[in-house]
This record gives sequence, C-alpha cells and structure tokens, in this order.
Amino acid sequence: MRAFVITGPRSSAVVDVPEPVAGPGEVVVDVERAGVCGTDVEFFTGEMAYLHSGDAAYPMRIGHEWCGVVASVGPSVDPSWVGRRVTGDTMLGCSSCARCLSGRQHLCATRYEIGIRGGWPGALASSLLVPARALVPLPSTVDATVGALVEPGGNALRAFRAAGVSSGERLLVVGPGAIGLLVALVARSFGVDVHLLGVTRPSLEFARSLGFHASDTPSGSYDGVVDASTGAGVPALALSVVEPGRRVVYIGLSGEPSMIDSRELVFKDLTVTGILSASGGLAGMVDLYASGAVDPRPLVAATVGLEEVADVLAGLSSGPAPKVHVDPGR
Repeated sequence: MRAFVITGPRSSAVVDVPEPVAGPGEVVVDVERAGVCGTDVEFFTGEMAYLHSGDAAYPMRIGHEWCGVVASVGPSVDPSWVGRRVTGDTMLGCSSCARCLSGRQHLCATRYEIGIRGGWPGALASSLLVPARALVPLPSTVDATVGALVEPGGNALRAFRAAGVSSGERLLVVGPGAIGLLVALVARSFGVDVHLLGVTRPSLEFARSLGFHASDTPSGSYDGVVDASTGAGVPALALSVVEPGRRVVYIGLSGEPSMIDSRELVFKDLTVTGILSASGGLAGMVDLYASGAVDPRPLVAATVGLEEVADVLAGLSSGPAPKVHVDPGR
C-alpha cells in the first residue's frame, strides 16, 4: 500500500509499504481522512522533542488524527467491527502498569502514540493498524472531515472542561490555531463568552469570521484561560489575567522553557492544569459533533493527496483556515 514517510529532516517520500495484518486484539482500518498538525510539522523539520529523547526515530510514518472503516479484525476481536466507521485514541498504553490500570493509559511510560511515539505507523497511508480497545465508533451524522477532527477536538474538550467556566462567564483562549479554535467552538456551544488572543492578522481575522471576539491584547480579567499557543511568555500572561480562585489550562507548547512566578499562582489561589492528549475526550467530542452543537468543518482549509503532504509540512499556504486534511485514496 502507499504511505507517506519522513526519512529525515525535510526529507520525505510516498512509498509502497507492506499492508498491515491484524494480530490478536487488533484491527486494520482503511483510512478515509487524516489530519496534519503542528506535531507532524515538527517531525518534518526535525524539531520534535521525541526525536531528541529517543522516543521516535526516522523513518517516520506520521498521522494521528484520522477516521476510516474497519476492514479486518484479528483473533479475539468482535467481528461486528468490520465495516464500521471509526476513529480512535492516539495513546496506546501497555494495559498492565499502575497508570494504565488507574485510567491513565495516556501517561503509560512505555506507551505507543500512533504516528508519533515508539514507531507505531500513522494514518498517512491507505490502511492503519489499531488496537480494538482504542476504537471509537462514528455515527452516520459524522462525515469524514469531521471524523478526522475528533482527536484534536478531544484535546479541546478536555481543555475546556479543565477551565471550569460556565454559561455567561468569560474565557480567554490564547492561540487561534486549530486547537484554540476548537476550544472556542466547544465553549461557545455551552454558552460561554469566548475571547481569542493571537498575534497574526490572518489568524485573528479568521477567528472573527467564525463570530468570535479576537484581538492581540487581552481586555480585563477572565474567569478561565486556556493557553493553546506556542509563545514562551504566554503561561505567565495567563496567570496575570485570570480571576483569583479560577483556573488556567496549558495545552500549547513553546520551543523553549516557559517561566512563571509561582508566587502569583499561590497568592491568587489558582488551579493550573496541563492537557497532554485527547484520551477521555473522544466520545464526548463525537457527541458534540453528531448533535450539531459544534461544527468544525470551517477549520479545514483543504484536503490533499499523499503526494502533496510534503508541501503542506513545508509551510506552503492552503488558505486562512488552520487545518489541512489528507485523503490517502487520492
């Protein structure tokens, strides 16, 4: 089958690779659609931290935001999965350590991350091997575009929940990229007054086109703050603009260490939460999409084939929307 492979920094190719075969507890999914995100870009440029820690190595088969149809199942897997449309969790724990057994499988020390960590091949290919335990069914009301946005949406839903804001309260989302906009869309569906903070005019204008208040400076204080940016100074800014006794959520990552003054955290009696993955938010996001409460489709600028992925990763613009999808069948 055809797959997109990163062979080194800024080096890639679409090649023929062996088709996956489902082993015990596994399924093979024919990929309908896959998303490209900032993590994939970092693998392409060579900046991704996992490449330097030894948790990942070239050649890389990326792609962790996906949906598709179960084509075959391995031993001990319910055959009724065959033919069902699904997405799935990226984080694949060992299932036996203390973290996995306590519901923290996304933090398992020996976890695989599909298309990211430990060499588990990703979804920028015709087919994808997935443990059946990671599957999340998709209803007919969730099309391929929306299905491939469940994984980033799950991250956004977890971030929104962690912010602890309610209808009518003010939420500041810093970073109007894909995750930040998804947080904003989720929050708005619950009646929250959402404000977006960004630095580039195109991103701010796009956020405004979705009906959000967006600016390059904060205004007043906020009942919750979600940092979905890559700015090293934003974590400190978040602490300064959130109301005392409320919550700050960090889901964005900067390329260098971010400094905060823990005295401000203590004196304001704040709760601070970090969000690593979509685990725990996938099913809830499917429900929000299926009900129509959240429509993420405007966030997709273009859908391309495997041969065009290198240009996308190299930063060639596809339009003002932040997300690009891949149809491996093109």
